[in-house]
Amino acid sequence: MRYLAVHERSPRGTFDFPIELYYVDFRHPRYEMPFHWHMECELILVLEGRLDLSVDGKIIAAGSGDCLFVPGGILHGGTPKECIYECVVFDMDRFLQQGSVCRQKYAAVLGDEIRIPPLFQAGSAAARVVDALFECMEKEQPGYEFLTTGLLWQFIGTVLQQRLYTPENAPPYDSRRGEQMKAVLRRIRRDYASPLTLEQLAAEAGMAPRYFCRVFRQLVGRTPVDYLNYYRIECAAELLSTTADSVTDIALACGFNDSGYFARLFRRHKGMTAGAYRKTHPDVRP
Repeated sequence: MRYLAVHERSPRGTFDFPIELYYVDFRHPRYEMPFHWHMECELILVLEGRLDLSVDGKIIAAGSGDCLFVPGGILHGGTPKECIYECVVFDMDRFLQQGSVCRQKYAAVLGDEIRIPPLFQAGSAAARVVDALFECMEKEQPGYEFLTTGLLWQFIGTVLQQRLYTPENAPPYDSRRGEQMKAVLRRIRRDYASPLTLEQLAAEAGMAPRYFCRVFRQLVGRTPVDYLNYYRIECAAELLSTTADSVTDIALACGFNDSGYFARLFRRHKGMTAGAYRKTHPDVRP
């Protein structure tokens, strides 16, 4: 499965139970979290280590026991540091279809001018509810669907009861800038294996190259070229962990025509050679 190719539109769970749990450690093909977005909401629970999550250009550092909330449609990406984390992605609109009163309350919290904050620290009331939700989904005991749904309601109820959201006069997300960067990320995801120039990426955003570089770095934390190479390396790492293709073939498939340059970049990003990285995934046999 190509994890990096499906992170935007793949359905979560089932139609009747639109929620899905992901467990992520260093062996997972998507241990690093390239910038992406999806229309569902996401809850992230850090089990060990630290996760630096960028949400709409702001970096949030989360440690063990902390939980993170990402609303639907928001650009986000993360860098784990000796980290194990879990994600629950869910379609809150589906869960709210049967309750008009709760739908109105939820819409009020997630409207254009007020937002649920991205971080809930370990031990807080909201984090305890999220922890229980993850445990419920992990065990999948009889009736867990009812308990999971109830815990999602409880999480939103806790946010409302304790007023854990930004005030009405808080500045809204810059949706136009976000859409411009999404267009660039779509182009990178689609054409990362082909030569891509800074001018082409800037044109995708409808910006002059110099201004585009500044805006991209503010939002993503890397220059466009650095991010393109990072994304290519992540795609190569995924292929190394899920296929038996040769390192040379994988480098070529991910847009690297110079094997020496690929080797240097891979070691810089992953702290080991491509061959050593493959050995951390023993299920793949060349």
